[in-house]
Amino acid sequence: MSVSRKPGSTFATTTRGLDRDAPPMRLYEKAKRLGIWNPSALDFAQDILDWQWLKKDEQDLVLRLTALFQAGEEAVTRDLLPLIQVIANEGRIEEEIFLTAFLYEEAKHTDFFNRFLREVARVRDFDLTRYHTPNYRAIFYTALPRALKRLRDDASPRAQARAAATYNLIVEGVLAETGYHAYLTALERNGLMPGTCKAIKLLKQDEARHIAYGIYFLSRLIASDAKLWKVIETQMNALLPAALGIIGDAFAAYDPIPFGLQYNEFVNYATAQFQKRIARVEKARGAPLVEIERVTRAVIDAEDA
Repeated sequence: MSVSRKPGSTFATTTRGLDRDAPPMRLYEKAKRLGIWNPSALDFAQDILDWQWLKKDEQDLVLRLTALFQAGEEAVTRDLLPLIQVIANEGRIEEEIFLTAFLYEEAKHTDFFNRFLREVARVRDFDLTRYHTPNYRAIFYTALPRALKRLRDDASPRAQARAAATYNLIVEGVLAETGYHAYLTALERNGLMPGTCKAIKLLKQDEARHIAYGIYFLSRLIASDAKLWKVIETQMNALLPAALGIIGDAFAAYDPIPFGLQYNEFVNYATAQFQKRIARVEKARGAPLVEIERVTRAVIDAEDA
């Protein structure tokens, strides 16, 4: 159980200093260098022209995808706070420092999608919940806030494991990654909307750091208690059907599917992301924390190459 810092207690930065080699601090350094981009500075001039030439079903698919991301980014911005508080209460200052950048980036993503809706798609009726299917609601309206808000009353490692598995591995590691793939397949492959494609690549870069932290965080938990692996595996398997259902719902809405997209490509992509994330975390079973940190640093450095 976490313990809040008491009045008058010492500060890590004036007793032991910051561990600048810790994986979260490595990620924070990358966030400072790579994560400082401004959604308001993106050039949407060509995107606005391209949007006007899209067919109605093509516009609808991009709008659907954006509506899912817009609510999703707002959800993760709002729901991250209890996890940050838990980490702060445990005195993990290096992780808390990185999570400040993490939260800023989620808010920035929310800002970007709102700008796209207003300036490119020229949406005036902002009730886009018609695109939020039961599968989408199962994750973003129920599972995500439930797992994160539980941390307010239950900061146990089991609750932390469920929260991070939901947030970092399913929402970010499977759904967001698949969504980015859909944007770039539909738009970049067809030479459309360069400003939007640039933003999606920047978002993807931000999310890669978030996923790396989530894998490190879950691996750290498993290193302390190997039984938590089962908690993580159970949570991910429970959410996978709804995650794949979100993809199926989107494709089922069109016949033929715009931009020549293929349903099987995206289901296979999402499934591969799921398997990759769960395999990375499973490697922590029986591994000492020092080895987990070594491997995490190597992954962070390799992705930076």
